[in-house]
Amino acid sequence: MTERIFNFSAGPAVMPVEVLEEAREDLVSLRGTGIGVLEHSHRGKAFTAVRDEAETAIRKVGSIPDNYKVLFLQGGASLQFAMLPMNFLSEGQTADYIVTGAWAQKATKEAKHFGTPHEAASSEDRNFCYIPKKYDFSADARYVHFTSNNTIFGTQFASEPDIPEGGTLICDASSDIFSRPIDISKYGMIYAGAQKNLGPSGVTLVIIRDDLVEAGKSSIPAMLQYRTYAENDSMYNTPPAFGIYLVGRVCQWLLNNGGLTAIQARNEAKAAKLYDYLETSSLFSATADVDSRSKMNVTFVTGDADTDAEFIKQATAANFDGLKGHRSVGGMRASIYNAFPSEGVDALIDFMKDFEASRG
Repeated sequence: MTERIFNFSAGPAVMPVEVLEEAREDLVSLRGTGIGVLEHSHRGKAFTAVRDEAETAIRKVGSIPDNYKVLFLQGGASLQFAMLPMNFLSEGQTADYIVTGAWAQKATKEAKHFGTPHEAASSEDRNFCYIPKKYDFSADARYVHFTSNNTIFGTQFASEPDIPEGGTLICDASSDIFSRPIDISKYGMIYAGAQKNLGPSGVTLVIIRDDLVEAGKSSIPAMLQYRTYAENDSMYNTPPAFGIYLVGRVCQWLLNNGGLTAIQARNEAKAAKLYDYLETSSLFSATADVDSRSKMNVTFVTGDADTDAEFIKQATAANFDGLKGHRSVGGMRASIYNAFPSEGVDALIDFMKDFEASRG
């Protein structure tokens, strides 16, 4: 096997090597069938078993209650920005949005096509470097939407926002889903593009409560109704078969390695080491407020664009890939999702120390 380097990409991102090795075998012949996983009919028994196993693993690892559907969609989280209000908002109706970054802004913008989104809180005043603590919720919001982790700005909700009693909480959890235990019963719906923490690009996981499935509009196109996917086991049309297979295998990998409690401890330890170094460094500094820092995406700068560029250049040459920060923040971003190895964080810190020493 080709030697792997440390991949800090924000997405598509690092996946467990064990899963990739298993997939390599199943690409040629899925479980001894003589037909690769990419070649099986989605209506055949072999792939139906794959889909069922994926849902079972997702339900088990996420402790998903029976009154929630697990759906596999396409179009990424970006399609959900529009599909969500299309199903649940009408002209004159309001939905609350907590705006903590670019993706939440895009979700809010899409909602304007169908109803009236209300900005219940925002951290735009300081370039989204913190998670708001105060909210201005509407009295009659159809739902409250938030983005649990912000890949660009390196912030993350420590827990769900407290919303008005009886409200419906919706979460875009694309970049931190299953990185820690979660109480699904607090949510009406959670959605996540798979390419950051679950699997490859091309498949979107939606976990949605049964009553919301039924409450969605029936007057919109079938492919944009949640009930279409719920009633057809996500196979109304040809599904993203390989993506479903890999998400299932990643969730089984999580189960094999202690589940969400164990992966939370591992993620917290990785992030703590990197943030601890940033706190003591005389060159590098984190960009997010201490109480809002993401365990998944660590954003940091030197304070000088040329020094940032030189660090990224040298890091890339040393096989630390994907560290260039988003243009909205600049500097660097180390994405250390579930599958990112702890030794990669240690190696990065050692490299940063050497670079810092070389700069005097």
